[in-house]
Amino acid sequence: MFFASDNAGVVHPKIMQGIVDANTNYAMPYGNDDLMAQVRSKIRDLFEAPDAAVYLVATGTAANSLALACYTQPWQTIFCAQYSHIEEDECNAPEFYASGAKLTLIPTSNKMSPEGLAQAIAHRAGDSVHMAQSGAVSITQVTEFGSVHTLGELNALTAVAKAAGLPVHLDGARFANALVALDCSPAEMTWKAGIDVVSFGGTKNGCMGVEAVIFFDPSKAQEFEYRRKRGAHLFSKHRYLSAQMHSYLADDLWKEMASTANAACSRLAAGLRAAGAEFLHEPEANMIFARFPRAVHQKLQADGAKYYVLDGDVTSGPPEEFLPCRLVCDWAMTDALVDRFLAHF
Repeated sequence: MFFASDNAGVVHPKIMQGIVDANTNYAMPYGNDDLMAQVRSKIRDLFEAPDAAVYLVATGTAANSLALACYTQPWQTIFCAQYSHIEEDECNAPEFYASGAKLTLIPTSNKMSPEGLAQAIAHRAGDSVHMAQSGAVSITQVTEFGSVHTLGELNALTAVAKAAGLPVHLDGARFANALVALDCSPAEMTWKAGIDVVSFGGTKNGCMGVEAVIFFDPSKAQEFEYRRKRGAHLFSKHRYLSAQMHSYLADDLWKEMASTANAACSRLAAGLRAAGAEFLHEPEANMIFARFPRAVHQKLQADGAKYYVLDGDVTSGPPEEFLPCRLVCDWAMTDALVDRFLAHF
């Protein structure tokens, strides 16, 4: 019973087979392989963006940081939610790749609000040399607490950014989970909602390690090429990234895996709710933040369910005390494992 992270799951067999199939003969390096040409075309079709510039990197941190650097000068700041992924989980990599640009955090308990963003942008108004200037806006979708920005919420945030002349980046490490939850198209959740560049995640959703960076403004393409190479993220044997993304996109495997993960999470959430657990945030994709008694945590751990994020001392204290935890479902989670977990309540 492993609910620690969708990063911890296995690679889908079809993606692993795609890597094996690519491991024959010779292929041009540095993204000039035939598979990459097919990936680029497929992503352009999926996103209804025939002129989009499409690139692959191996990690989400590289995708976010390199994309944001293309829209942010060193004397500027990136606006993001207080608990955004680029603030919580990337060890200042966005600031590093943007040559020192800072992050301006919008206070929030989960999602960034248009009002909070507008206030932060207004604070940076003017061209005083004594303060950081306004740069890009970054939105995490799915949020760090498992919530999904609706299309209306995305449009409201990008409207504030566009009114100030600022570009918008979408951190889509769990892009597929959000898209399945919203039942919308990739275009509707990106450029049609005012997004300029998106990190289209694959690693958390069944790939070995690949993320796509998609620029809807192709004028940024050359700069990204330079930044990716300078930042040591241009793979020589690029075909193994291409092979993953090629298999990921084939026959909508990416949506199938996200649907499975979301459904497992929904089943788990329903069971927890019925058992009296308290939810810290409403689960909307494949992550749950909930609280339930220490005694239940103890039973779970005794049965081998040790692999989830738990906040508090499970070994000592009142058995009825509620302890918070995070539970994440991935594409390989089964109903049987979910039910086994719930049987302890």
